[in-house]
Amino acid sequence: MITDRQQVTEMIVSAKVRKHIKWADAAAAIGESKEWSTAACLGQMALTKNQAEAVGKLFDLSDEAIAWLQIAPYKGSLPTAVPTDPLIYRWYELVNVYGTTLKELIHEEFGDGIMSAIDFSMDLSREPDPKGDRVKVVMSGKFLPYKTY
Repeated sequence: MITDRQQVTEMIVSAKVRKHIKWADAAAAIGESKEWSTAACLGQMALTKNQAEAVGKLFDLSDEAIAWLQIAPYKGSLPTAVPTDPLIYRWYELVNVYGTTLKELIHEEFGDGIMSAIDFSMDLSREPDPKGDRVKVVMSGKFLPYKTY
């Protein structure tokens, strides 16, 4: 019996390792970007019935696990307020150092509001560089202005 979505995430990650599956393979099965599909497999997005069934087939999941994939998740997957994983911590550091700069520049360009993480897309790719390859991340979120009422 499965009691929470985290158990399904653990099943997926275990099968990924066991079967040598890449996240791009999951994305192809789901029919969405590798970024969104990875987030979904890690428990941050709800899948449609067809998408959940495709993930279930790829990772050999039970019908119960497939049902869990279709439930709107509790979002936010970090185990601590300040992340301890070095890669995730660098993103935290990036927001700590550049967060106020991003806020100022977005407000100057668009006005008082936020960048949506709901109406959002992201693309992660390798950028070759003779001094060492770089991680290139492009994020695009709809601007949502604060409204008066």
